[in-house]
This record gives sequence, C-alpha cells and structure tokens, in this order.
Amino acid sequence: MNDEPTPSLYTWAGGADALLRLTEAFYRKVAQDELLAPVFAGMDPGHARYVALWLGEVFGGPAAYTAERGGYEFMLAKHLGRAITEQQRRRWLNLIMDAADEVALPDDPEFRAAFVSYLEWGTRLAVQNSAPDAKPFHGAPVPKWGWGVAPPYVQAP
Repeated sequence: MNDEPTPSLYTWAGGADALLRLTEAFYRKVAQDELLAPVFAGMDPGHARYVALWLGEVFGGPAAYTAERGGYEFMLAKHLGRAITEQQRRRWLNLIMDAADEVALPDDPEFRAAFVSYLEWGTRLAVQNSAPDAKPFHGAPVPKWGWGVAPPYVQAP
C-alpha cells in the first residue's frame, strides 16, 4: 500500500510555473478571439498572472491570490455587472482547454476531470454573478478544489 499523501491538483499540474504558462497561452488565444477579445480589452497587464495565482490557490497551492488581491471578494467584484453570456462562457472553456493542451498540462483522466469540473463550476458561477440582477453570495472563501470534490456554497437561511 502506498503511504505517500495524494498530491494536490496544484502539485500535479506542475505548480505555479505550469499555471502561469497556462494562463499566458490562454490570454494569447483570447486576444485573437472575436468573441472574447472585447470582453478582456484593456485588461491589467498582470491579469494572466493573477488568474494563475487564483487557480493555484483553488487547486491547493499557496494562498497568493488572497495575499495579493484580496481573495474571493476581489475576484467577485471583477465579474459583477459584466453580463457574461453562455456563448462567452463556452468559448472561455474551449480556449483554456486548448491552452492546457498547448502547454502540456497533465492529460490523465483524473486530473483533467477535476480540472474541467472546477472550470465548469467556476464559469457557471461567473455567469450567474455577472448578471445585471445578480445577488451573489458574499463572504465565501476562495474555493478549494480537489480530486472529485466540489465545495457546497449554499447561503444559510
């Protein structure tokens, strides 16, 4: 029996360097995409790095996004009122999956299932939170995603 602890998704992906390569490749694709380029026009030059920090924290790495950017509330504020469409969400997913292949993130089924699970959950939440009439949950922590685990975010009555 193996007594080694199961590595985090962050470690399995290759850590901070791998996630930065992912987000840099992704945002190069976004800049050339007719549907998403306008959404991200004028973005902060550090955006790819910030998203890499976010993903790192979500996938079990250091809490660098929270330390530098303020955690979930800061990320939430960036999506409020943006009216992200389902078509934009799906394109975002397609491009980040293409970027994951391009930078050779692990392609084993277990990792990719967990990776896509978070991306599906997170992008659907972003669409909901970006709606003009959204009433997002405030005060949530940065989600911690693992191997087949989804955090329950249900507001208590």
